[in-house]
Amino acid sequence: MTIATTSPPVAVPRRRRKGISGRSIAILVFLAMCAAFFCVPLYVVIVTSFKTMDQIRLGEIFALPVTWTIEPWREAWFEACSGVRCDGLQAGFFNSLKILIPSLVLSISLSSVTGYALALWKVRWAGTFLFILFMAAFVPFQIIMIPLIILTGQIGVYGTVWGVAIVHAILALPILTLIFRNYYKDIPSELINAALMDSGSFWRIYGEIILPMSANIMVVVLILQITSIWNDFLIGITFGGIGAQPMTVILANVVITTTGEASYNVDMASALLTAIPPLVIYFALGRFFVQGITAGAIKG
Repeated sequence: MTIATTSPPVAVPRRRRKGISGRSIAILVFLAMCAAFFCVPLYVVIVTSFKTMDQIRLGEIFALPVTWTIEPWREAWFEACSGVRCDGLQAGFFNSLKILIPSLVLSISLSSVTGYALALWKVRWAGTFLFILFMAAFVPFQIIMIPLIILTGQIGVYGTVWGVAIVHAILALPILTLIFRNYYKDIPSELINAALMDSGSFWRIYGEIILPMSANIMVVVLILQITSIWNDFLIGITFGGIGAQPMTVILANVVITTTGEASYNVDMASALLTAIPPLVIYFALGRFFVQGITAGAIKG
């Protein structure tokens, strides 16, 4: 007969919960201050855009609207005055789209092909060309503004949406080419050599191999360009004539043009309407933007 014996339970030591360190608290406080620095003004802009002027005159900028109204948004879109024209921001919105689309096509297509050639093909004087591109990427726009005005005037596009789009594409080419070149440089040369052995030409390799591998970098460049072009003011006001001014220029004119009482709720609604398109693009593609950066989009 066997006697069953039970061993006494082994006491498992409890892990001490780590408290929040002073360093973590300091980081959280700093991040909260940074978030408040941006969020508090944005909150004021949003709530003011839904207030009536009677509520705004009370001076309680942080108070929620007593009566919510979308009338400032309707007036900003359809009736806000920019100079002598009172057709709202809608004209500037469509002008910005007309500027944005050709500028994206020109800048991204040219810079991607140039970056592909510099990274994966033996181009003569490639080092010198890259150095010139690097220097051109940091030349202030104000230095070359007058030559660009003369150039666009001579080819007949000054004061048109095409003129603004071409200038945006020209100014973006150096930095975008460097970004594409650094990204394509990580592609194994054996892959290109194998494609060449299969009778692949320059354009066939680019279209069938390089472009399908460029989704991450394309999203990165797309977001950078959309944000830069849509939020631009100086190029738009310099090269955009009457009827070809982007949304930011119309916004500035709406805020400056005041007859009688200043409509702060309309101004705030106009600012939000101008900022919404790039925000929508970023929130829609933000995840891919991070993936593109971590995949080596701006790695030197």
